[in-house]
Amino acid sequence: MAQTSPLTARRYFEAVGSERAPVAVEPPVCVYLEVTNRCNLLCETCPRTFETLEPPADMSWALFTKIVDQLPGLARAVLHGVGEPMMVKDLPRMIRYLKARGVYVLFNTNGTLLAPRKRRELIDSGLDELRVSLDAANPDSFLQVRGRNFFDRILRNVGEFVALQKEIGAAAPRVSLWLTGLKETIAQLPDFVRLAARLGVGEVYLQRLVFDGLERGLARDASSLFDKTRTDEDAAIAAAQALGDELGVALDASGATEPGLSLKRGDDKAPWSACLRPWSLMYFTAHGRALPCCIAPFSARGYDSYTLGDATQETLREIWNGRAYREFRAALVSDAPPAPCRNCGLRWSL
Repeated sequence: MAQTSPLTARRYFEAVGSERAPVAVEPPVCVYLEVTNRCNLLCETCPRTFETLEPPADMSWALFTKIVDQLPGLARAVLHGVGEPMMVKDLPRMIRYLKARGVYVLFNTNGTLLAPRKRRELIDSGLDELRVSLDAANPDSFLQVRGRNFFDRILRNVGEFVALQKEIGAAAPRVSLWLTGLKETIAQLPDFVRLAARLGVGEVYLQRLVFDGLERGLARDASSLFDKTRTDEDAAIAAAQALGDELGVALDASGATEPGLSLKRGDDKAPWSACLRPWSLMYFTAHGRALPCCIAPFSARGYDSYTLGDATQETLREIWNGRAYREFRAALVSDAPPAPCRNCGLRWSL
């Protein structure tokens, strides 16, 4: 398989063949590794705040290397899932292991543990991209969304990290700030862009709210912006884009699209059917359970109904074109998609 370029590997859509049959012709070029399912926050938009998805654990070094070593054509590795990656002692070692193979590596963090002794270690590991999920532009809103009062600590950590990069001339990792778009916080998007500029961060992303329909915390329809933004909310997004242009901060959205478009339904009656993830990537939990993608834990309750394999018991080759994956792919391009995919494109941008 031809190696995917690092630029392409950054995006959600890795290059795969146009034929989307139940059997995937090519091996995956991207892997999501949930290096931990533990976290030190209680986010009101995250399922792990409200239920135990799997027993608390960090991915073992043996499992990590077992998975990576079976993917010689790997181009992109994402080291997060439903936990906080910086709680993992082996994280820098994992990054170095991947970088030695020429893999583009990134992860999302809440920024609370970006302490001085860890900053140089992350830079020296070769990490390509560091995404900080901040979700608010002021302390009160941060507490409402993320459950604990760490707002000022995160700003200090991120600002000092970026300053250290400038001091030592380190271009990587690329640092970005992420805000989950909620009815409660979308008006803060211009201030969020200003905050990024003040910290020296050049990229801001608007993240689509993903929820499983159970109406827990802020993961609920009343907080969702999808296909129901008001005029003032659209104006806030437009103002943030204009401000970003003025301040030199790029404003983008999750799902490889721009912020306004990411919140619109569009004309596609079956948006899930355009997804390429089951032909291009694999996702493994801290325990080695294979799931369809990083959206699945947020879009459907429980893992049993959409588990596609177990990396502790099977080879990746056996999982990738095993019965569960073949059936999942066939259902995805039908009118009756798997449960985690039914609202994809509705609560998430493809």
